[in-house]
Amino acid sequence: MFLVRVIFSVSGEVVSTIGGNSGRRRPGPGSTTFAARTVTVPATHDGRRLDKYLRSQLKGVPATLLFRLMREGRIRVNGSKVKQNHRIAGGDELTLPTITVEAGPSPRPVARHLVDAVKNAIVHEDERLIVVDKPANLAVHRGTGVDAGVIEALRRARPDVPDLELAHRLDRETSGLLMVAKTPAMLRHLQEILRDREHEIDRRYLALVEGAWPDDLRVSHAPLQRTSRATIAAPGSRGGQRSETHFRVVERHGGRATVIEARLLTGRKHQIRVHCREAGHPIAGDSRYGSPGFNRHVRGRGITTMMLHAHSLEVPLPDGGVLHLTAPPPKEWEQF
Repeated sequence: MFLVRVIFSVSGEVVSTIGGNSGRRRPGPGSTTFAARTVTVPATHDGRRLDKYLRSQLKGVPATLLFRLMREGRIRVNGSKVKQNHRIAGGDELTLPTITVEAGPSPRPVARHLVDAVKNAIVHEDERLIVVDKPANLAVHRGTGVDAGVIEALRRARPDVPDLELAHRLDRETSGLLMVAKTPAMLRHLQEILRDREHEIDRRYLALVEGAWPDDLRVSHAPLQRTSRATIAAPGSRGGQRSETHFRVVERHGGRATVIEARLLTGRKHQIRVHCREAGHPIAGDSRYGSPGFNRHVRGRGITTMMLHAHSLEVPLPDGGVLHLTAPPPKEWEQF
């Protein structure tokens, strides 16, 4: 583990804020300095959150430092102190102090095989959007124990597109359609739909679940609550988040298993997985919410992944059109 040392200056004084001892100091060799300046927000970033904009422009500066500078009023919008979730507008004037990030260990380069795998998984691309058919067991982004994910591989593959951002998430174990915005305007459009107009987007998943799914079990409204380790169904709990999943039987395998289609009406963490478990029909291969016995059964059939796949996506576009994509489940499913 290492500490990143960050230095910022106001009125010419340089102060160490992370790592080392506080005090006046000169930037060290190999450091990166962002000079104090006033920035005019381009119209293409109109409506974007301030913290998201700053992180896209000040690459390598820890989010914790940016939050502190905003909280202390050292970063201002049109001369005023604002919160990190403030939404900027085209033409706003941002006042930034000098920020210097001293060099630390560089992140590991993205492996070539991962870059190639993600490039080959692209099923749609236009001037605003990339959609990837994400393989199972591939993270969407870098994190603890994960050197790189889909977004890092795409950025390596497409250095000519500076604003690539995930529009949403898929669990690492889940395969299927994943949207990546190429422009800030498209990112805002998709996030607004996912946050405030979920009824306008149609996201459907295929899943193999244990047992015979009842024909009359078509909707789950079980509220969900996140804990430190998992998401749980929390009926009657005031802390539970509203959630809604619609189900349809696609194919039956006797009484042992059923292929279902699940349509998300809300997008809570692990929503389909928890709703299936709560219904008594956990998803095959789900190591967190599944049935150990059923998981052993599907592994015996040669299936090594969780059988949950984002197979259909219908999303309204900013120009009034609708993008409709489908992706078949992984070939591994044919073994069941």
